[in-house]
Amino acid sequence: NKYPVVLSGFINAARLSSEASGRPLTDHRISFFGAGSAGVGVVMQLMSFFTLNGLSFDEARERIWLIDSQGLVFDARGRMAEHKKCKTTSDFSIEYVLRVVRPVFSRKDYTGAPLTNIIDIIEYVQPTALLGLSTIANAFTPDAIQSMAALNPCPIIFPLSNPVLLFASGSPFPQIELDDKTLYPGQGNNMYIFPGLGLGAILARATSVTDSMVEASSLGLADSLTKEETALDLIREISVHIATQVIRAAQKAGVDRSTGLRSMSDAELVKFVSNKMWQP
Repeated sequence: NKYPVVLSGFINAARLSSEASGRPLTDHRISFFGAGSAGVGVVMQLMSFFTLNGLSFDEARERIWLIDSQGLVFDARGRMAEHKKCKTTSDFSIEYVLRVVRPVFSRKDYTGAPLTNIIDIIEYVQPTALLGLSTIANAFTPDAIQSMAALNPCPIIFPLSNPVLLFASGSPFPQIELDDKTLYPGQGNNMYIFPGLGLGAILARATSVTDSMVEASSLGLADSLTKEETALDLIREISVHIATQVIRAAQKAGVDRSTGLRSMSDAELVKFVSNKMWQP
């Protein structure tokens, strides 16, 4: 759960993309470039997007295509690291898969020749979203971005590797002037989630930070913004909302020790959290 803000950003990006295309949220298809430990963590976060929208674990897994330095990851390609192989819910309990194995799923439904070029992979997968977290530079070429734009009225593109449409990067980038419009590159940074997540965990006196608490923080951020607002402008208000959602998630998971908060209404809990925030 190192990158909860990616899930939050993807939730809002997917809503905008679906609004433009008319396709349901569960119809999104993600091509993800990067199969290291960081990429695995992000993909597991993205799995939550689909399960939160009603898909099963296995159905959610089928909505994501992983790309590594050798191209599309698929079973018939040959030997690969265990965390890239496809696991089913019968191999392990879901809890074990999510917490220990953290697999990024190798495709079982592709048996053709290796796909090593990102353009070929985009043409095969027909993704609505292209995300990347890799040490390989210049993977998202202009041709790749143009291919995404040709497939989608509003493609989602997240180059999360602090890279050299709906766009978010790991580091801030200056605004861009294009066709008499000012475009503001989105920033997918955990600074927008950590204050509220930490505050909620502290106030709940949580014995542990569960996956559901991290998911609650992502949803809290996604539900706090409009198209015209930025998270940095409203960081304090958003942190209150996130902390409240995290406390409720801790209560539901049974890991809260501040049991007196359970009887508070949502309005009372928001006021309680606000009063506990440090005021400079």
